[in-house]
Amino acid sequence: MKKAISLFLSLVMICAVLCACGDGSGNGDEGSNGLQDARRAANEIVVAIAQDPEDSLDPHAAASAGTREVLFNIYEGLVKTGPTGELIPAVAESYKVSEDGLVYTFTLREGVKFHNGEPVTAEDVIYSLTRCADNSGDSALVSAFSAIRDLQAIDEKTVTFRLEQPNMELIYFMTAAIIPANSDAMSSYKPGTGPFVLTERTPQESIVLERFDEYWGEAAGVQKVTYRIYEDATALMMALKGGSVDVCAHLTSAQTAQLSDQFSILEDTMNLVQAVYLNNAVEPFNNVKVRQAISYAIDRQMIMDVVFDGHGVAVGSSIYPKLERYFMPELVDYYECDPAKAKELLAQAGYPDGFDMTITVSSNYQPHMDTAEVVVQQLAAIGVRAKVQPVDATTWYSEAYTNRQFQSTITGLDAKNVTARAMLERFVSDNGKNFMNYNNPEYDALYETALNATDEDTQTKAYKAMEQMLTEDAANLYIQDMADFVAVRPDLQGYTFYPIYAQDLAKLHYAE
Repeated sequence: MKKAISLFLSLVMICAVLCACGDGSGNGDEGSNGLQDARRAANEIVVAIAQDPEDSLDPHAAASAGTREVLFNIYEGLVKTGPTGELIPAVAESYKVSEDGLVYTFTLREGVKFHNGEPVTAEDVIYSLTRCADNSGDSALVSAFSAIRDLQAIDEKTVTFRLEQPNMELIYFMTAAIIPANSDAMSSYKPGTGPFVLTERTPQESIVLERFDEYWGEAAGVQKVTYRIYEDATALMMALKGGSVDVCAHLTSAQTAQLSDQFSILEDTMNLVQAVYLNNAVEPFNNVKVRQAISYAIDRQMIMDVVFDGHGVAVGSSIYPKLERYFMPELVDYYECDPAKAKELLAQAGYPDGFDMTITVSSNYQPHMDTAEVVVQQLAAIGVRAKVQPVDATTWYSEAYTNRQFQSTITGLDAKNVTARAMLERFVSDNGKNFMNYNNPEYDALYETALNATDEDTQTKAYKAMEQMLTEDAANLYIQDMADFVAVRPDLQGYTFYPIYAQDLAKLHYAE
């Protein structure tokens, strides 16, 4: 079966190349070493991305991981996540917490300016944190801040706030962007404090960032970054081979194999959970036995072998491995591939002859598209007739994610920070990001236990119980933390992987 699937995918890729000879993407191929040399001389780079970050350029509202990956270079919080998951002082140079855990005091760094040239003040911090706490309109706003009370500016550089009860994870949410108190409410773009400033945006084509010369920290290594949007995988490969692109992340092993020695290929994992996410509110996925049945049909290792050439790390619930304190490797094989067991459960659920289902996938992301084709084959072995419905990224976000109009979908969900809460809170019944419509009062109660915990052991135990519950309920068909292959032109140095979905372009620089 594995050989048949491999042949099938090979034929799909060949057809895609043959059908794409006349590329109409509008992202034309510069295709010359001369232009690469010109970019180096100007200290500029071009970074390829798969979709326009059009869900929102508002750093407090952005939900898409791809959008936040761009915004990471523009915005900073009071603290920010470092390459090994540590918290690094950013807009605040220091902070302290009272012995009872209720009062936080932040001292702002001297000389921090917004991209509009204005200095950051305590008023801006209070405005930003208050804005994050107002989650009544957009579920992507940082709901964790709703626990903050009595925000006060002691002086221009000192902010304190009080909590109703201790919150062990709150400091990790202080990575949320600080923006000016006088920000234009009608504009989706707000000035940040990061190493790059947004200078130009052409929807569906490009985003341009330039080095912020008044940045408080170490200056970015390149003067200018142009993100070019390639929604078509074939057009992307043409651009990479032709020299139009200097950096591209989230490639497949098959794509990197085509790049020869034109690029250095770096590898890590994406720090997300790829799964077939199921709409638990629609038939037949509102039946736990159906969800368990199709879980037994999935062979994770085959997916990783066929699509990712054996790369990636298998997962069995909604925590990825780099969240080491919470990751439960014992859940990976909770549903070992067992077609006979799957058919038995389908019969018990009232579907002895299987059923029809649709897997909606954003066509911008070739790894998810390729995964979907293998999943279709695996489900067919138990009589489930699945078909892939490719849609563009905008449609996927509006219809599947926002409006929840889907049966199943393949995507990867990531964390905004290195906490279990960031991965698990979306499955709480009334959470606005719970697009899977998972509903379990016991899960909700465990979440409250985790939030109210005053020691790490109690909190970790609650989070692990939540993971176990998601697995036992087969809330989704969990697959892997996908391998992240990054192509970087050989004369660029400094690319750094993070334990969150981030791309730190400030560290990149040309070799001397």
